Amino acid sequence: MVFFTVGYLRGEPPLLMLLTSISLAVAAIPEALPAVITIALAMGAKRMVRNKALVRKLPAVETLGSVTYICTDKTGTLTENKMTVQEIWAGTETIPAADVAAHTTEEPIRWLLQSMALCNDVKADEKGKPIGDPTEIAIALLAKGNHFTKKELEITWPRIAEIPFDSERKCMTTLHQDASGVFAFSKGALDVMLDKTTGLSASDKAKWMEWGDQMAGQGLRVLGFAMRKLPHLPEKISPHTVENELTMLGIAGLIDPPRKEVAKAIRECKTAGIKTVMITGDYLLTARNIAEKLGIMESPDDLVVTGAELAAMSSGEFSKKVENIRVYARVSPEQKLGIVKALQEKGHFVAMTGDGVNDAPSLKRSDIGIAMGITGTDVSKEASDMILLDDNFATIVSAVKQGRRIFDNIRKFIRYIMTGNTGEIWTLVLAPFFGLPIPLLPIHILWINLVSDGLPSIALAAEPSEKGIMKRPPRPAGESIFAGGLGRHILWVGFLIGAICIATQLVAIKMGDSHWQTMVFSVLSFSQMAHVLGIRSESQSLFRQGLLSNLPLLGAVLLTCALQLATIYVPFLNPVFKTAPLTLYELLAVLGASSLVLVAVELEKLFFNRKIAVH
Repeated sequence: MVFFTVGYLRGEPPLLMLLTSISLAVAAIPEALPAVITIALAMGAKRMVRNKALVRKLPAVETLGSVTYICTDKTGTLTENKMTVQEIWAGTETIPAADVAAHTTEEPIRWLLQSMALCNDVKADEKGKPIGDPTEIAIALLAKGNHFTKKELEITWPRIAEIPFDSERKCMTTLHQDASGVFAFSKGALDVMLDKTTGLSASDKAKWMEWGDQMAGQGLRVLGFAMRKLPHLPEKISPHTVENELTMLGIAGLIDPPRKEVAKAIRECKTAGIKTVMITGDYLLTARNIAEKLGIMESPDDLVVTGAELAAMSSGEFSKKVENIRVYARVSPEQKLGIVKALQEKGHFVAMTGDGVNDAPSLKRSDIGIAMGITGTDVSKEASDMILLDDNFATIVSAVKQGRRIFDNIRKFIRYIMTGNTGEIWTLVLAPFFGLPIPLLPIHILWINLVSDGLPSIALAAEPSEKGIMKRPPRPAGESIFAGGLGRHILWVGFLIGAICIATQLVAIKMGDSHWQTMVFSVLSFSQMAHVLGIRSESQSLFRQGLLSNLPLLGAVLLTCALQLATIYVPFLNPVFKTAPLTLYELLAVLGASSLVLVAVELEKLFFNRKIAVH
């Protein structure tokens, strides 16, 4: 309204002022921004799928860049989830898995192998390959390798009932019938098994735990095996009626090697200011060993906490320690939710992995819930923001890097579009103050908005990652999009573009050049092309990046320049755009004036780099 009124009072045609005012309003609103951002997020999600990360909720693509803590499961995520039995212990000596065959005539070993063969839910697929839980497959393969197979044993001891494993009891029991009665075979956490046994003194239990600790200290997963003979099947089959008065049979130490790429990914997290926390149901010593191998635990201040210790802590005590805890061992799914809440209360942005039904609340509460694509349940996937198609921790880090890249590119869209729009506004607003006629017609403004703003802004989505993108701290989740000098850049570079356009108009009119309006129109368009090339990086010079590192953008700039030249030099377009062919001198003057924007942006980056070095 103000622009219309001022122009009308200066004697400009009312219709022209009305159309120009409407065009100015269009220029002031970055109407293409939502579409461009959505395209950027969708393209980022597509790239993530190629890297085995399926994004279920589009905003998660960008918010990954704010992650400060990654709370991850161990088995299958940090490790290969390919269990093999390394050694066993049946009360006398440690026997390597390769030497078990020489001991199968010994009664304790026979009972232990029978328990391994029967107490599992492993099945064979069409090709005879075992399928099921990796831990159960490992013990079943050891038993089978020593001629104890479920199929043959169940001819004599058919399974008649089962008490499945759950995270509260940390054990599983199968019941088998033979002529003499019912045999219950149980397997589970060693300390749990020992608590359910009878006939062992305190010193005997301590001896069993000592051997278990030795295995766990080597990074082995420790499983205890026990049995009980019942005269008949209880009327009510439950842990209370079956899983007590057990007799210990032995211990198995299983190895699940860490994924080769995980240690590097964790180091990358550290340089990016992201802390990795392991949450596992495994034995404390096993978890600590793996955490030390992977580099999760390095500082003397890093803590390992068990679920029991966590339950005994007050909320205040836990809040004080939570930022120093790197490993949680033997925790329940309910406690995972408490971990997320405690970290969020400290102002952290938390990514949490999970695969079970009980993990759904913690996945839902975390800022980025990450479900396992291979081992995850449908419930956990439904509660998540992202699904790891390969269950690999390194994929999370790759997704975080992609999230940072996408956020950087969104900032570049905003920098480009809003700076260009600001330049248009300044061009139109400043002209009256210098007593100049309206520099741009409505069709010029619409052309700039549709063509000069559109193609290059979309091509910015293909901009590669900034150098050192994973060596800077996470972006604060509540930080304004205009932080880090973006708002300042929009204002001063926008003003610079407007000033260059007005200067071009003023000089051309003073020199009696009748093509001044075409020159202003061209300077505004080419200035935006110079600007988009300059803002490809916030710190690195265009001349170091090179023009070929983003071919779609280079193509968009060349196409936009060609279209702009067509409005000037194609005869039938001149009446449409109210333009006239420029002489070589005029065109060179236009290109020279436009290039000042690139020089200014490069000088800004140089100053910004010096400022970083000083601080």
